[in-house]
Amino acid sequence: MQRLRFLIWPQPERARSAWLACALAGALAMAPIAGCSFFEAPEQPRGNRVDADLLRELVPGTSSRADAAALLGSPTAKATFDENTWIYIGSMTQLRIARTQSIVSQDVVVLSFDNGGILRSIKRTDLDDAYSVGMVSRATPSPGNDTSFMQQLFGNVGRFSAGAPSRSTGPSGGAPSH
Repeated sequence: MQRLRFLIWPQPERARSAWLACALAGALAMAPIAGCSFFEAPEQPRGNRVDADLLRELVPGTSSRADAAALLGSPTAKATFDENTWIYIGSMTQLRIARTQSIVSQDVVVLSFDNGGILRSIKRTDLDDAYSVGMVSRATPSPGNDTSFMQQLFGNVGRFSAGAPSRSTGPSGGAPSH
């Protein structure tokens, strides 16, 4: 009878150790996916995404700047040296590893106007037309001394005395003292 009772209802100390073993096994099994998300981060719209139906309403040769602004809104940017080139940039981004943004899709619409403000051309590009720009690794030189942290920390020791007025040669920012 004692053996049958053990098979049906284990003794309390054995039940506790079995429960701890199962909990430990479950925790070890979940450890590899602890930093993962079960749901993918949602895509986030950025910039000024141009609706294709609204873009079709603009006709080169007849539409004006006012028509473009009324249909598409103000441009994301204008060309640096040409006020007659309007650029609409829209993209969809998504959070990736370490909370960095990744561009999922990008649409760029470039509207070119003549000097009279009439639309001359419409150009559409996407992420496939983008150029990869390499970053320069060198540092920009700055004027001044190359001082270490310790030199900066102890450099002002002895420059100030308690209760004495400061002898600043530059503007003090306060009211003039006489």
